[in-house]
Amino acid sequence: MVERPTARGEAPATGTTAPRRAGLVLAALIAVAAVANLNLSVANVALPSIGQAFDSSQTALDLVAVGYSLGLAASVLYLGAVGDRHGRKLMLVLGLLLSVPASLLAAYAPSDDVLFAARVLGGVSAGMAYPTTLALITALWSGPRRTRSIALWSAVGGGIAALGPLVAGFLLERAWWGSVFLVTLPLVAVALLMAVLLVPAHVNETSDRVDNLGGVLSVVLVGALILAINFAPVPQQGALAAGFAVVAAAALVAFVVRQRRADVPLYDLHVAGRRIFWVAACAGIIVFGSLMAAAFVSQQYLQNVLGYTTFEAGAAFLPAVVLMVLVAPRSAKLVESRGSRFTLLAGYVFLLAAFVWMLVLWTEDSAYWQIALAYAFIGIGVGLAGTPASHSLTGSVPVQRAGMASGTADLQRDLGGAIMQSVFGALLTAGYGAAVGATIASSSRADEITSSVQGQLTKSFAGAESVAERYPQYASEIVAGARESFLSGADWAYTAGIAAVVVGAVIVLGLFPRHDAELERLADYHQEDAASPSPGSDGSGR
Repeated sequence: MVERPTARGEAPATGTTAPRRAGLVLAALIAVAAVANLNLSVANVALPSIGQAFDSSQTALDLVAVGYSLGLAASVLYLGAVGDRHGRKLMLVLGLLLSVPASLLAAYAPSDDVLFAARVLGGVSAGMAYPTTLALITALWSGPRRTRSIALWSAVGGGIAALGPLVAGFLLERAWWGSVFLVTLPLVAVALLMAVLLVPAHVNETSDRVDNLGGVLSVVLVGALILAINFAPVPQQGALAAGFAVVAAAALVAFVVRQRRADVPLYDLHVAGRRIFWVAACAGIIVFGSLMAAAFVSQQYLQNVLGYTTFEAGAAFLPAVVLMVLVAPRSAKLVESRGSRFTLLAGYVFLLAAFVWMLVLWTEDSAYWQIALAYAFIGIGVGLAGTPASHSLTGSVPVQRAGMASGTADLQRDLGGAIMQSVFGALLTAGYGAAVGATIASSSRADEITSSVQGQLTKSFAGAESVAERYPQYASEIVAGARESFLSGADWAYTAGIAAVVVGAVIVLGLFPRHDAELERLADYHQEDAASPSPGSDGSGR
């Protein structure tokens, strides 16, 4: 049955529902999400070029890579709530408009500091538009049609994000590094037109006021946490990292206290305490974080160690793209027939295989089939696990709190990406620096290496290449040492990926209900929400 868009605050009809012109509406929402997904991933393949252009440290490159995720993850809960109250379509349109100056600033940034700021601004623009897409799917569709719509939204979004390296690689062989940040501008024009013409306004929105203090605290919490992780391995920056960690901890305590006391909390802790909700949130952080972190490290590995061109490195990721798109619709069927728990665990098996494969078989002379198979595992794993991670969130909250569910779904994707990219980047930085230091210490020419040269060598792979250009008689030795050191740091990152996936699998295996129990609990949640629809009602954490 097809349902007309409901008025503000009106509960949708029961059963399987969809809006008029459902295919076009979904296409518009996917196009909007595509802007965020593409912007999220285009920087990875450009990192070596950016490092050469600005003589950046590995930490600076880590921040450029994570800046978009940081801005999106920090703002998504607050802006999702603002959309719930003031209009999701309005936020969607404003976010698309803000992405234009953010992209232009990134493309023409005069320094890596300005580039990082532009990436954060772009993330905030995505925080306005991106959560709206899933919130509207939740409000407009129900039943199996909602599951299929989320699967398509997740698959196409993941595929577009994974296509970012290919598009960026193509541009980098023909233009300067900043061109990768302009690629979304034509897509913005198309998505904006579709959104204005096709997306319904005021669908199951709330009239409750927004918890602005809680929103500010959520921004500070996520931003400080991600910055603390990034600065932790940087020499002489321990105090700064500790300061960010203290701010994050204080913001967390204040946020929890505020949410418990607020009449209309930004983040309903009762609903968040529902087991299906919080286990799915944790599971999704690892799933989507694995995708982004693997792309972040591997694109540098392909170029720095294997010598791939930017286009070749981007094209190498295609197995992940293709398999994500192919597997996600089948994931939706698995969720309906076997449940979210089974589907999540099946995805985790492939993600674990990917990181083990990278750790064991990615070396200085790996053949492409070894690269492609790891990417295939990543694509299958995310394709399987992405749908249940998002579906379980949206299915366990009242539709008037769709912004909270979609904000959490976006948060798990972007906070997962930001945290795992930050952790991988920190370990890559620490492992690379330690390996370079050990190589220098064991070198017969250790006495000839000045402190400034040593600092440049340990700074990043791009720094080592710069030293090699200044000392061509030692160039091959320097580059070979840098490659070995990069591999050492990458192995630290892959090991962390294995640990994260194992932890996630244990949580899902032990705490996520089986299919029949999942359906029973979702039915109970819906009955509770119908009886006590206010955002602050007791949602039962069982």
